[in-house]
Amino acid sequence: MKKLFLLFAAALMAAGAQAQTVTESKTFDNFYIGINGGLATKATGHKWMNDLDPNAGLRIGRWFTPVFGLAVEGNAYFSNKPYKPTHTFVRFLNSSLLGTVNFTNWFGGYPGEPRTFEVVGLYGLGWGHLFGDPKNVLVPVDDYYYVVAPVTRQIINRNNLTSKAALDLVFNLGEEKAWQFYVEPSVTWGLNDVITPSRQGTDLAVMGKSGLEYNINKMYVQLNAGFIYKFKNSNGTHNFTVARLRDQAEIDGLNAEINRLRDELAKKPREIVKEVEVVKEVPGQNVVREVKVEDLVFVTFAQGKSELTADARKALSNIQPGKHVQIVGTASPEGNPELNQKLSQARADAVAQYLLTRGVAVDEATGKGVQGTTSNRLAVVYVK
Repeated sequence: MKKLFLLFAAALMAAGAQAQTVTESKTFDNFYIGINGGLATKATGHKWMNDLDPNAGLRIGRWFTPVFGLAVEGNAYFSNKPYKPTHTFVRFLNSSLLGTVNFTNWFGGYPGEPRTFEVVGLYGLGWGHLFGDPKNVLVPVDDYYYVVAPVTRQIINRNNLTSKAALDLVFNLGEEKAWQFYVEPSVTWGLNDVITPSRQGTDLAVMGKSGLEYNINKMYVQLNAGFIYKFKNSNGTHNFTVARLRDQAEIDGLNAEINRLRDELAKKPREIVKEVEVVKEVPGQNVVREVKVEDLVFVTFAQGKSELTADARKALSNIQPGKHVQIVGTASPEGNPELNQKLSQARADAVAQYLLTRGVAVDEATGKGVQGTTSNRLAVVYVK
């Protein structure tokens, strides 16, 4: 077991070079796509349950940090109740540019992977377009009243400016949390519409004919649900990961510790000797070799994970087929000791399974749980 002492010492040196902060994203990282659908209704001037407008939408977005992002969304509405029908399947289309804020990560910090439940806010501006050819439109009678009358399409205004505010109640799904299901209550305003009373007793609307205004009489209330898929990133996961950073004083301290351990290894070679399988060049004699730091391969893992990253696979690919190895998996101090023990064994097993597929002989793969008092999410491979 003396060899394990060296493995743990080297592991602690490698783990000490990490500090929790979000890793830098590349250009095409943290993109997602989603679909949604639900019902909308005008906020005032009618009976809600009698005038429900079904809709379906598509959303594409990107998170720039675990807190802030942008999304583009388009929703098609299949009715325009309580207003006159337009005699088309899709009657209205609203396209929006939305800023997104993850309130859970803002106030609770990002733990290294998404939580099971999160709250996300959305707000932005958009453009609305009315399809079809209404049989009747509004014409002014005086400065206050409008009436419904058949007119030519040239006087119909079909576009308006919109604004949306929403709150997404998000559930992150799957082992890699690549999928999200969300429920979204929202409100959408027709910012420059004209809302006027008619002599028939029902409010009427003319799109895009006034100044911008957030007015409850120009507002729709909507409840949608949807699914989102987050594309895989350059870090090998579908989400942000954390990096370990140190300031210069810590780096100098680590270098000093590494030099001290190297000096100890040079002074006490007998304490780091491991007998390997007998090579019978001379009958009855064992061949021994000294375990050196360069014989060790360090494989790091994300918090709470045992899946190999692309960097881990690249490091393990340097071990030649036919070599014999011994693997020790470790975990960091956070969390339940029993779970950490299982996690460290899972990490050792993941490395062993990958090496076996490459023709490397695995003599031993052991999980040692938490080693030390700092972050130690890795497996150490001793190449004999």
